[in-house]
Amino acid sequence: MHARTGPAEREQDTPARPPLVRELLLVAGLFLVYKFGRQAATGHTAEAFRNAHRVWDWERALRLPDEGTVQGVLLHGGTLVQWANTYYTAVHFPATLLFLCWLYWRSPGHYVWARRVLAALTGAALVLHVLMPLAPPRLFTATGLVDTGRVYGPTAYSAAPATDSVANQFAAMPSLHVGWAVMVAVGLIAATRSRWRWLWLLHPLTTLFVVIGTANHYWLDAVVAVALLSVALACVRAPGRRRGSRIVRSGPGMRSGHDVRTGHGVRGTAADGWPGTAKETEPVAAPARMSGLPLAVSGTAR
Repeated sequence: MHARTGPAEREQDTPARPPLVRELLLVAGLFLVYKFGRQAATGHTAEAFRNAHRVWDWERALRLPDEGTVQGVLLHGGTLVQWANTYYTAVHFPATLLFLCWLYWRSPGHYVWARRVLAALTGAALVLHVLMPLAPPRLFTATGLVDTGRVYGPTAYSAAPATDSVANQFAAMPSLHVGWAVMVAVGLIAATRSRWRWLWLLHPLTTLFVVIGTANHYWLDAVVAVALLSVALACVRAPGRRRGSRIVRSGPGMRSGHDVRTGHGVRGTAADGWPGTAKETEPVAAPARMSGLPLAVSGTAR
């Protein structure tokens, strides 16, 4: 005898996909909030440079690696530094958007979870941008670092940071480049089962190398971003692993969670309430006399 679940129970294993139009409007709204929120934090140039001096001193006190060492690797070749600048300007938003689109189509439960985590991370980052404006290393001459975007290209920033109408160049803390990249890797690792899925960690590692080497962020910017992401992941409930199908039996002699016997010498295991799929029943020797017992099995029994 094989116990099978009905269509209604199988549908519960896969969360419903959210309405597409609603999700497009929601993601677009989050993007606009992100853009306008960063613009709202402009106009604090002097404070941004004072904070840059503090962060630089904190890193030296903590004996963090010198950002100049990473940049020195990029400056060994013009092609490598241009590739890093391109990665910084062109990968951040498209990679995150493709990540959300793929999850929406392939794993709706993980999509909703990832969207909520990204929204929480971005909101917390915007608050910190307002509370602590910070000039990036490329603008803080005391670091001795090169603005690779301006020198080698391409760059996404205006030559006049204080009057830049496209982006807030004094919003280095935390690094959303790093935070979003780590979330992309975490989300893809959680939503897939391939043994190669851990290679997605190359994306945040590459992003970290790029943002430090191009002098767009300090080490502490990345540390704070990962810390905020960790809090968001702890607060937003992740989708649980798929639980086993529930088998419902009724009638005399049927007890959920225990071995049961049927009228044809077959013993089954009631797996109600336990993760994993129900075990197939195994035949046992039938008693000499056995009256038929009513057996109600969800789906089809044979």
